[in-house]
Amino acid sequence: MADVLILIPARLASTRLPGKPLLDIAGEPMIVHVMRRAQAARLGAVVVATDSEVIAACVEKAGGRAVMTRADHICGTDRVCEALASADPSGECDIIVNVQCDLPTLLPADIRAAIGPLADPCVEIATLAAEIIRLEERADPNVVKVVGTPVGPKRLRALYFTRATAPSGEGPLYHHIGLYAFHRRVLERFVGLSPSVLERREKLEQLRALEAGMRVDVTIVDSVPLGVDTPDDLARARKLMASGR
Repeated sequence: MADVLILIPARLASTRLPGKPLLDIAGEPMIVHVMRRAQAARLGAVVVATDSEVIAACVEKAGGRAVMTRADHICGTDRVCEALASADPSGECDIIVNVQCDLPTLLPADIRAAIGPLADPCVEIATLAAEIIRLEERADPNVVKVVGTPVGPKRLRALYFTRATAPSGEGPLYHHIGLYAFHRRVLERFVGLSPSVLERREKLEQLRALEAGMRVDVTIVDSVPLGVDTPDDLARARKLMASGR
C-alpha cells in the first residue's frame, strides 16, 4: 500500500533498560527484529526515527532506513511526527503507523490488522488490544486496559484507557497494545495539542485523543506481543525468539 508509512521511534535513553533498542536478541539488535517484522507486514515503507547515530548506523547496516530527530521529545508520537517530514517530504503517505521499538515478538499480521478501522471515514486513530487471560494482569497497573463498545467483529470503539481494573462486572477485559495508526492530518493535530488532564493523571498519551473528541477504534487480536522494558522481559524475549517465536 503506497499510502502507508511505518515509523519506529527509537532512543537510547531508557531508564529501566539502558540502550534497549541495541540489546542483542537471538543474534541481532532488538530494533532490527522490530524493523523486520514491520517490513514483513508489507504495508509500505518502514523507517526508524531516532536521536542516536549509533541506532541509525545499526539500522542501516541491517539494510533499513533511519532518519535523525531531536533528542528532547517527550513521547514517541512527537518523534514520529518530526520524522515524517524527512521520511515523506512530498506528503504521499496518508496513513502513518507508529510501532514501538520494544515489541520484538509483534506479529506482522497484527500490524496489518491495526490499520483496518481507518477504512471507516469516521475513525481517526486505530490501535490494538487482546483479551486478558492471565488473572494477575486484571489488577496490574502496568497493564493498560481499554474500555470500549463493540462496533463489529473483533472491533471496539474506545471509550477510555486506564491502568485500573475496568470495566467492572462480568465480561472480558482487554490489554491495550501500544501500536497506533493515524491519518496524517490527525497525527499532526494530535501532536499540536497540549497534554490533557486525564493523560497527565493516568500517564497515558492516548487519552489526549479521546479528551479532544477524536474517535479511536481498536482491533482485537489473539495475543499480546512481549514488551521489553526490564532485564526479566529481555530474558523472556531471548528465550522466546531462540525457540523461533
